[in-house]
Amino acid sequence: MEKMNVNLAESMKHMNERLGVGTNFDVLYRVVEVGGKQACIYMIDGFCKDEMMQKLLQYFMDITADKLPADAHEMSKQLVPYGEVDLKDDWAEIEYAVMSGVVAMFIDGYDRCILIDARTYPARSVSEPEKDKVMRGSKDGFVETIVFNTALIRRRIRSPQLRMEMLKAGTSSQTDIVLCYMDDRVDKAFLEQIRNRINSLQVDALTLNQESLAECLYQRRWYNPFPKFKYSERPDTAAAQVLEGNIIILVDNSPSAMITPTSFFDVVEEADDYYFPPVTGTYLRLSRMLIAIITYFLTPTFLLLMEYPQWIPKGFEFIMVQDTVNIPLIWQLLLLELAVDGLKLAAVNTPNMLSTPLSVMAALVLGEFSVKSGWFNSEVMLYMAFVAVANYTQNSLEMGYALKFMRIINLILTAIFGVWGYIAGVAILVFSIVTNRTVSRQSYIYPLIPFNAKQLSHQLFRTRLPEARK
Repeated sequence: MEKMNVNLAESMKHMNERLGVGTNFDVLYRVVEVGGKQACIYMIDGFCKDEMMQKLLQYFMDITADKLPADAHEMSKQLVPYGEVDLKDDWAEIEYAVMSGVVAMFIDGYDRCILIDARTYPARSVSEPEKDKVMRGSKDGFVETIVFNTALIRRRIRSPQLRMEMLKAGTSSQTDIVLCYMDDRVDKAFLEQIRNRINSLQVDALTLNQESLAECLYQRRWYNPFPKFKYSERPDTAAAQVLEGNIIILVDNSPSAMITPTSFFDVVEEADDYYFPPVTGTYLRLSRMLIAIITYFLTPTFLLLMEYPQWIPKGFEFIMVQDTVNIPLIWQLLLLELAVDGLKLAAVNTPNMLSTPLSVMAALVLGEFSVKSGWFNSEVMLYMAFVAVANYTQNSLEMGYALKFMRIINLILTAIFGVWGYIAGVAILVFSIVTNRTVSRQSYIYPLIPFNAKQLSHQLFRTRLPEARK
C-alpha cells in the first residue's frame, strides 16, 4: 500500500502520470492558493457539479493564512463546507475515488488528501420500466445510477435496520456493487457467503454488469437454463423482497436489481398479484402458471397426436391437419421456434418509425403467404402463434427461454421416439427443475419439495397482506 507524499510537487507528479493528465482531455486539475499554501484540485469533467465547484474554489481562495489548520483532519472538519468529505493517504484509494468522480484536493504539507464527493452522474429519469409494467401501482423504476436506485429503496423502507453495503469487483472496471438487506431479517450465513464470493472475485471487469456477476456467483450447473436469480426493474418489488429477508444486489450501470435466493415460485410471482384484491391476485397468479404449463405442452402434444391420431378424443378430430403436409411437422415447428426469435431480434433493432409497417409486412408474409405457399400448415401456425404470445405472460425472460429450450428438446425426442420420447422430454423437464438449486443451495421448488402445505398455499394463492390481518 503506497502512501502519498506531503510534498505537493511530488503528489502532482504522481497524479499526472497515473491519470494521464495532458492525454485525457476530461481529467482536469487546478492549482490554487489556500491560506498561503499551494494546493491542487483534481476532478473528472462531467462528473462534478460546476456550480458547487465554483463556490468551493471561491471559498478556499478566501481562506487566510491565520485560519488555515495545521493538518488535513482539522481542515476537513473546520474549513470544507460540504457534507460528504473523506481523508485518504493511500494512492490506490485516491486514484479510485478520482476516477469515480470524487474531487481530490492536495495541500502542500498535508499528509492526507481531502476527498470531496460533489459528483453527479448523467442519468435518465426514474420512469416506469418498459419491461416491468403493472396495471396498477408505482410508475417509477431503477436507472443506471446506483445511488438513485438505493434512494428509491430507502424511500420505501425507512427502517434503521436497512443496510446498503458497498463492495466493488473488477481489477480494471472497479464496478460498484451494493448488497441491500434488512439486518434483523436476513440469513447472516448466506449474507456472509455472498459477501465473500464478491470479495474473492478474480476478474478484470464486469463487462456485462449483472450477468457477469451472476455467472461468477453461481458456477455450478450452468447448463441448467432455469433462472437462479430474479431480476426486477421495479423499486417496490425490490423493497418487498428486502422486507421478506432476501438480499438485493445492485450493480452500477445496471437498471435492475438481482434478487436472491430465488425459487421457481418467486420467479413466476409478479407485482400485479399484490396490487389487486386477493381473489383477483390469485386468479392472475394461477392463470400465469397455467399458461406457462400450456406453452410447454401444447406443441409437443400436438405433434404426438399427429403421430398417433387414434389417441385423439372423440369430438376433437378437427385438430387434425387438414391440408397436405409438404414439410414434416417437426421441421415446421422448429423453423417457427427460430422464426419467432428472429422476429424478436428484428423488433429490438427496428427504428420506431418503421416498426408498424414492418410488423404488418411480417404478419402478411409469415402469416398468410407462408401457409398459401405450402411451407407451413395453418394449424401449426396457430399453435406456434399462441405459444409466442403466451410466453410474454412471464415477466422473467430467463424462465420463458428455459421453457422454450425444454419444449424444443421434447419436440425433437417426440419426433424421433414417439410416445417414449414425449415421456422422456417431460422427465428431463421435471429433472431439471427438481435438481436445480438456489444460490443458497436450497430446493428450487420449495415449499413443494420439501413439502410445506402452509407455505405452498401462500405461494399458489394470494392471501390478505400481513398488515391487513391486524
